[in-house]
Amino acid sequence: MTATKIFEKRSIIPTSLQQMIAFHEDPRALFKLTPPPIFMRPVRDDLRSLTSGEREFILWFGPLPVRWVARHEPGPIETAFADRMLSGPLAEWRHEHIFREVAGGVELTDRVTYAHRPGLPGLLTQLVFDGLPLQMLFFYRHLRTRLALAGKR
Repeated sequence: MTATKIFEKRSIIPTSLQQMIAFHEDPRALFKLTPPPIFMRPVRDDLRSLTSGEREFILWFGPLPVRWVARHEPGPIETAFADRMLSGPLAEWRHEHIFREVAGGVELTDRVTYAHRPGLPGLLTQLVFDGLPLQMLFFYRHLRTRLALAGKR
């Protein structure tokens, strides 16, 4: 396993805390937040709340399927949740979704703690889940969140 890394992206979204949470509770949110050309196919959704339950899905990177099982759990503050990869392509992945009311709306912080597997599997995941691709993923997710909460789908 490679060293554990932490990635963080913050944006202020002009919305209320209640709207931000409602957006993330919507079962369609994960579809909206998955950037093309990646396609997400749900396999199982046993979420009881944002902080409890599991989801299983397949991410299609072109013709290559990547199965992912995530457990939702409480985040670091009351207005947060996390999804932890139970099985999937990386050695470790814990994604915290943190919402704080601030002047002008809600500060959305995505904090990901992750590590790659050794060898070829780790080299492959670094191409998709590290550096510039990770920055682009969360740029897209924050933009889509902003647009969805502004009523622009």
